[in-house]
Amino acid sequence: MRQIFRVAAALAAVGAATAAGAEEVGSVDTAFKLLGANHKIVIEAFDDPKVAGVSCFVSRAKTGGISGSLGLAENTSDASIACRQTGPIAVADELKDGEEVFGRRSSVLFKRLQVVRFFDETRNTLVYLSYSDKLIDGSPKNSLSAVVIRPWAEGS
Repeated sequence: MRQIFRVAAALAAVGAATAAGAEEVGSVDTAFKLLGANHKIVIEAFDDPKVAGVSCFVSRAKTGGISGSLGLAENTSDASIACRQTGPIAVADELKDGEEVFGRRSSVLFKRLQVVRFFDETRNTLVYLSYSDKLIDGSPKNSLSAVVIRPWAEGS
C-alpha cells in the first residue's frame, strides 16, 4: 500500500513539472463535493514556446472529491482552446506540424490533454488543436483555434 502512495506522489510531481509553462487564470466550481475539492473548470494561459507573440487559453474540467484532491482521479476529456496574437509574432525555430506546445496530465496514468500546432502556409495561419489522448483509446473530443500572422501595430 505504501508503494502505491509513493508511485502516485512521483506521478503527481512529474505532472506538476510539465505544467510549469501554464499560468492559472481562474476557475469556477461546477459541482459541490462534501469531501475534498469541488469539481471545477480551470482556465490556464500559456505562451507558445517557439512563437513569440502568441498566447493560448485552455479551459478544462478538473475532477474534485477525495480522489481529485489526491491527484488520483481521471479528468474528463472536455477542453476548449482560444489562441490570440498578443504581440509581434517572431518564430524562434523551425515549426513542425503536429508539434506539442502544451501538455497536461489528466489522470494518474496514461491520459493527457495536449495542444499541438500546425502552420497553414497558404493562409499564413497558425492552427492550434487541443485534444485528449489515452494509451488504449483516446477521445475524439477536441477544440481548435487559429491565429492569422499579421504585422503588429505599435500601441496595439
